[in-house]
Amino acid sequence: MLSGTTNPPEPALPIGKQTGNPPAIMGIFKNIFTWWEGVGFGTWLGTKRFGTSVGEDLLGNRYFTGGTRTDGSPRRWVLYKGANDSSRIPPDWYSWIHGQIDDVPDNALPPARAWEIAPTPNLTGTTAAYQPSGALAAGGHRASATGDYEAWSPEST
Repeated sequence: MLSGTTNPPEPALPIGKQTGNPPAIMGIFKNIFTWWEGVGFGTWLGTKRFGTSVGEDLLGNRYFTGGTRTDGSPRRWVLYKGANDSSRIPPDWYSWIHGQIDDVPDNALPPARAWEIAPTPNLTGTTAAYQPSGALAAGGHRASATGDYEAWSPEST
């Protein structure tokens, strides 16, 4: 290297790790145009502008009201904590969000009974889903048919 020359400065971050790269931009677009992975930008903005928080369930889902529907009933909605899955709404809040009760569940419903169990979300598509004995995921073997079954035949009628 000749004296008097300088080396170009090293980048502060490796290429692809700098702010403003396409993955960061794609994250913004993904939030604007998708609804299935959480609160989208439009829902967040509408909730911020027009929504009034009324409560939160044990799973962390937040419930809002604001405005009226075309039939005059109050407009109600939920912002899920995590994936948008309606089976994650507990039964007490299900009754509120569908207009079966007027006030929030804490005020409108009696306390839970000692024998009641906590609700579970829909487990379909997960490893905890029910697998009957003949299911492929459970080995694919089922009990053979017994003598009480007779196949239908068009000649037998």
